[in-house]
Amino acid sequence: MNKSSISKISRLYVGQKKSVSEIAKIFGCSENRINYWLAKEGIKKRSISEAIYIKHNPNGDPFRFILPKNVDEAVLFGMGLGLYWGEGTKANKTCVRLGNSDAALLNVFIDFLIKFFHIKKKDLRFHLHVFTDIDLNEAYGYWIKKLKIKKEQFYKPIITKTGKLGTYRKKSKYGVVTVYYSNKKLRDLLIGNLPL
Repeated sequence: MNKSSISKISRLYVGQKKSVSEIAKIFGCSENRINYWLAKEGIKKRSISEAIYIKHNPNGDPFRFILPKNVDEAVLFGMGLGLYWGEGTKANKTCVRLGNSDAALLNVFIDFLIKFFHIKKKDLRFHLHVFTDIDLNEAYGYWIKKLKIKKEQFYKPIITKTGKLGTYRKKSKYGVVTVYYSNKKLRDLLIGNLPL
């Protein structure tokens, strides 16, 4: 293989994020041959999780991180990180997840994601958890109005049988909603910004 071909392999793999199998098809050779030249050029192979991420995000990251530019933005940034630290599900390795019964709190977190990571609101997903004595349609109507989202953004609801009377009736009259954004890199970036 000549120098020009080796340079092209490097551009395709590193620059254009093509897979080894895609490059092998372009050159009409085996994947082993492409792997050999990548190793010879000192190009580190992507992990399986990196390869899967690229496959699902062929145009690059679906988010773009920016830092706060003023005091008001710094306050929102701090609140967003604080909410994720206190209320978020950090055990999930592939997705950003935060649940609460307070619509105002969820709106702050959503604003944080949109402002500093340029997430599109339509790409967020939601999960509604209600008790059997809560009217499901009324709960959906409440959250759709308060969060300014569409019903299609919800996963199938979780309905739990009502137990003993408790204070939950006042606190979660419309259930609990979890906001989801499925992206491992963004989840890792948030975790990296927490003082753990």
